[in-house]
Amino acid sequence: MPVRSLTSSVLKWPDRDSVVRALTVWAQRLGAARSDLLRVGYFGSYATGQWGVGSDLDLVLVVSRTDRPFIERASRWDATGLPVPADVIVYTPDEWDAVLARADRFARVMADELKWVWSRDGNGDA
Repeated sequence: MPVRSLTSSVLKWPDRDSVVRALTVWAQRLGAARSDLLRVGYFGSYATGQWGVGSDLDLVLVVSRTDRPFIERASRWDATGLPVPADVIVYTPDEWDAVLARADRFARVMADELKWVWSRDGNGDA
């Protein structure tokens, strides 16, 4: 979250590198604790370099399985440890493949912007 300097009234928003480092650590911890987590990536303003004060972090998590409806899945993932607010979208592998196969704007954004930071197979750029 924003940090106020003790000697200034100006709020400082975390920069991209700080956010991505924190996200990578968060993803590694989750991966160690949750065997169903397969991949973690981010897209949006932090991925494109367009972030600014108030920007949130847009996350994609791919899980091996889930019994939760799509709309409820994000609530199972605590992102409060990240330095900025986060929007979490959770897919199964089949759902993720279906997203990429679509010919809509969201699929293009995912193909162009998404940056993977962690993968169960050890390939963060997967």
